[in-house]
Amino acid sequence: MHADQAVVVITGGASGLGLAMAKRFAAGGYITIIIGRNKNKLHHAQAEIGSRVHPYTFDLTRFEEIPQLVKSILDQHQHIDVLINNAGIHLKKPLLETENAAFTEVVHTNLIAPFVLSREVAKQMINQKKGHILFISSMAAQYGIPQVIAYTAAKAGIEGMTRAMAVELSPLGIRVNAIAPGFIETDMSNGALDNDPQRKERVLTRTPMGKLGCPEDVAEAAFFLSSESARYITGEILRVDGGNAIGF
Repeated sequence: MHADQAVVVITGGASGLGLAMAKRFAAGGYITIIIGRNKNKLHHAQAEIGSRVHPYTFDLTRFEEIPQLVKSILDQHQHIDVLINNAGIHLKKPLLETENAAFTEVVHTNLIAPFVLSREVAKQMINQKKGHILFISSMAAQYGIPQVIAYTAAKAGIEGMTRAMAVELSPLGIRVNAIAPGFIETDMSNGALDNDPQRKERVLTRTPMGKLGCPEDVAEAAFFLSSESARYITGEILRVDGGNAIGF
């Protein structure tokens, strides 16, 4: 393994936005480590992208095993230069029907797991005096969207954590940022919007660019923020939303 090659770790890297980011970083010369729960999907992604990709099957809610995961990545690849916290789960349920266990599960996966992984990776990044940690937020953190209370709470936590982590880690050479994707065409969103033409119409009329984004739009933003070109950017929440947040 070449010590001079940059290493990126992408959680949820086998599908959707994670897969698009894995492709972009691999194309950009990174050794690309993808983490996910589904072994078949991971190997499928590896086959699709090529030899730069190294899959790790792991459930990130097993918090106590995360330090060992980071250690095994470091044993194999020596360093981690970029960490992208992309893995997440969604829950659509009215507030009054959202049970404690379901709320907790979303917060565990979408907020606490990224915290634990980032903390463990930051220990190594501090030693090398450089690195970039990227979180994936959501429009749910910026709007009040009905029926996604747990997801909204977790993503709002991600945005607060991005700023707080940036303040502590940036003096040590580690930048911390987040991307808040707008309405992006993925299998998940297509299913939701195609079954609800009125909602799709509302999304498009409120987006000044008049179209949905594609996963590559998020991947390009992630690649830029992780690059030397963004060396003076930290604590930023970058919306990639076609203007949806400013649309009326």
